[in-house]
Amino acid sequence: MFADSRARQSLVANFAGQWLMLRNVDSHAPNTDLFHEFDENLRQAMKRETELFIDDQLANDRPLIELLTANYTFLNERLARHYGIPNVTGERFRKTELDGVRPRVGLLGQASVLTVTSYPDRTSPVLRGKWVLENMLGAPPPAPPPVPPLKDKGPNGRPATVRERLEIHRANPSCSSCHSQMDPLGFALENFDAIGMWRTKGEDGAPIDASSALVDGTKLNGPAGLRNLLLGRQDEFVGAVTEKLLAYALGRSIQYNDYPAIRSIIRETAATNHSWSSVVAAMVRSVPFQMRRSDQ
Repeated sequence: MFADSRARQSLVANFAGQWLMLRNVDSHAPNTDLFHEFDENLRQAMKRETELFIDDQLANDRPLIELLTANYTFLNERLARHYGIPNVTGERFRKTELDGVRPRVGLLGQASVLTVTSYPDRTSPVLRGKWVLENMLGAPPPAPPPVPPLKDKGPNGRPATVRERLEIHRANPSCSSCHSQMDPLGFALENFDAIGMWRTKGEDGAPIDASSALVDGTKLNGPAGLRNLLLGRQDEFVGAVTEKLLAYALGRSIQYNDYPAIRSIIRETAATNHSWSSVVAAMVRSVPFQMRRSDQ
C-alpha cells in the first residue's frame, strides 16, 4: 500500500490532517501586526513541509519513533528563511539535512504543528502541552472547568509573562491538576514563537525560560529535553500513534475495549521497531478492525 503514492497521499491528507491538525493550518489566522513574516506563501509552505515529511516516512517504511528523531525535513526557500537555514533557494521543496539545526529535528520543530497550537497573538504552553499529551503520549487531560481568562498583568501591575500568568492560574486547585501535566511540556517549546520561528525573548521582551519539571520531578529543558522525554516513553508514543491510526481506520473514537488490541499491536511490532507497515498489518489483523461494522 505504501508503495502507491495515491494511497500515501490519502493517508497524509486525511490521517495526518486529523492527527497533526494540519487541516487547521488553512484557517489559522496569526496576527500579522505582531508577526509580520507571516503570509500565505509561508502558510502553505508550513503545511507542505509536514505533508512531504510524513509521505517520506511512509514511503520508506520508517520506524514510528523517527517522527521524533528524523534529522531531515523538506524545505523551500521561504520556509528555510523562516527557520534560519541557509543555502536553500527557489520555490521547489527539497529534502534538507538538519545537521546543526537540532531544534528542528522531527515533528516537534515543524512550524505547522507549532502554529496551530498557538493563539493568533502569542504562544500557548497550555495548547502545546495538551497537544503533546493527546497526540504524542495518548493521555488527554479531562475537560477544563469554567475558569476566568488569564490575567495579562502581574500583582505589581506590570505586564506578566506567560509563565507568570499560568502560575497565577495554577494557584486555583481546580486548575492545578491538569496544568501541572500540560504546562511543563508546553514550556519546553517556548523558544518557538506563535508561527514557529526560533526566538530568545518572549512577547513581553523577557528572556525565554524553556525549563520545567513534571509532577514526578523529571526535569526538561527546550525541544531536546521534550524529545528525550518522549523517547524515554517510547511505548506510550507508539501507542498514541497506533491509537490515532486505529481510530482513523475504524472511523470512530477508541473505546475502552480497544486498548487490549492496541497493546497487542505494540508488542507484535516491537521486532520491526514499530515500522509503519508492521503497525498497519498488525492493526488489520486486530479484533476491532476485523469486527468493524459498516453502515453501507
